[in-house]
Amino acid sequence: MRSLFQASRITARSFTTTARTMGVTKTIISEGSGASPQKGDKVTMEYTGWLRTPGEPEEKGKQFDSTTGRGSFQTPIGVGRVIKGWDEGVVQMKLGEKARLDITSDFAYGTQSFPGLIPPNSDLIFEVELKKIN
Repeated sequence: MRSLFQASRITARSFTTTARTMGVTKTIISEGSGASPQKGDKVTMEYTGWLRTPGEPEEKGKQFDSTTGRGSFQTPIGVGRVIKGWDEGVVQMKLGEKARLDITSDFAYGTQSFPGLIPPNSDLIFEVELKKIN
């Protein structure tokens, strides 16, 4: 029985790298070791965003935004100040974690567009690093 229990624990651990919450799939790139932000916390992040494009390497199409060279981004999380995919995905992260957030269009900009950058009904991919929880 003990080996069966251990096998279950190992199997369960292998699934902790990817978590899905409705329109967001989070895949851990590098583990964090700190606390997770709560709704309403101000977070500091670095990120890069791409249009999800099946057929492209890692499905990463056109890059439409990045904090690289611009400095970190700060926002209250979980309160509707950013796209729903971030509100749902970032609160699942731990301080210091870097993760990929695959976000369906209904958790991104939906039928709206971000002129010149994001067409309506676009699925998005973000690589996000949670740097600070204020």
